[in-house]
Amino acid sequence: MSTKEEVRAFVIDALVGLQYATKDVPGDTQLGPAGLDLESLSMAELTVQLEDRFGVKIDEDEIEQVSLMTIDEFVADVAGRLEPVAEGSVRE
Repeated sequence: MSTKEEVRAFVIDALVGLQYATKDVPGDTQLGPAGLDLESLSMAELTVQLEDRFGVKIDEDEIEQVSLMTIDEFVADVAGRLEPVAEGSVRE
């Protein structure tokens, strides 16, 4: 499984855990008001889970930008932040 696929699977599972029906949602669906309509608290929880799992820090001032991203854009952003990390050292 590629890094991008791993991040996507984690994001989808995290969103399902936050009570968002995302299993069959296309990747071009926006996270914010024009798509899944993630609330700010849910977005904050998602970013905390990503930090815990992958060590990726998404600052509070980035959350508004993230809410305008599609699922695929967000996954690519997170995966891109992981690229400098050596293969096999993704945090469990």
